[in-house]
Amino acid sequence: MKTILITGATSGIGKALSLLCANNQYQVIACGRNQVELNKMAVHDNISTLKFDTSDQQQVSEALQNVTMDIAVLNAGVCEYVDIDNFEVNLFKRVFNVNFMGVVNCTAALLKENQPPSQIVIVDSLARLLPFTKSQAYGASKAALHYFTKSMQVDLASKDILVQSASPGFVETPLTDKNDFEMPMKISVEEAAQSFLHGIEQRHSSIYFPKKLSFILRFLNLFPAWAKFKISSKLKNTQDTK
Repeated sequence: MKTILITGATSGIGKALSLLCANNQYQVIACGRNQVELNKMAVHDNISTLKFDTSDQQQVSEALQNVTMDIAVLNAGVCEYVDIDNFEVNLFKRVFNVNFMGVVNCTAALLKENQPPSQIVIVDSLARLLPFTKSQAYGASKAALHYFTKSMQVDLASKDILVQSASPGFVETPLTDKNDFEMPMKISVEEAAQSFLHGIEQRHSSIYFPKKLSFILRFLNLFPAWAKFKISSKLKNTQDTK
């Protein structure tokens, strides 16, 4: 039975993936900040829990000390949208502290152990592919995370550690429930977890879901900068008129 550690496991994709893995004979270490939700998950025979904040380096180091696993899924993340007329620097700090530095903190702790995981899966977002309105903080944090992931993939290959990126699009979660705009091709969290686990097990370098939306955005990402600007501007104007 393989052991898989999952951060951000108390809600959304992380929770669905934790439950799916537990039901598929993985030993799951579910990590999060919400003790009440962690207690609910710990009822499952194949789930143990760890409570810590990924943005707190000391908490991460202490929590992951002497923890052994085969796979680590670094999934914890937040989303805040930028109000361009009330530009807030601290918003960027909050988003980057969780989305980027949280992964860096976890990666540092995992690599310090005598037995690091043989697979590290880092969750970014399809939002990194286009300059979406109000997404300066979220999109930039995920773009930085994707570069970090691919660079770590190069440097850890010689140590027989597979580093994979996972790029979700619109998934029905508490995070996307806050969005006040249309989310095309949105899938259920259960569908997302199935695609996610399949990509992990097949050891895909890059995992994308939903498939149709990821194909469209990856194709649009190949366009020249002026074309992507026009596409994103049109999407912004559509949202502004609603």
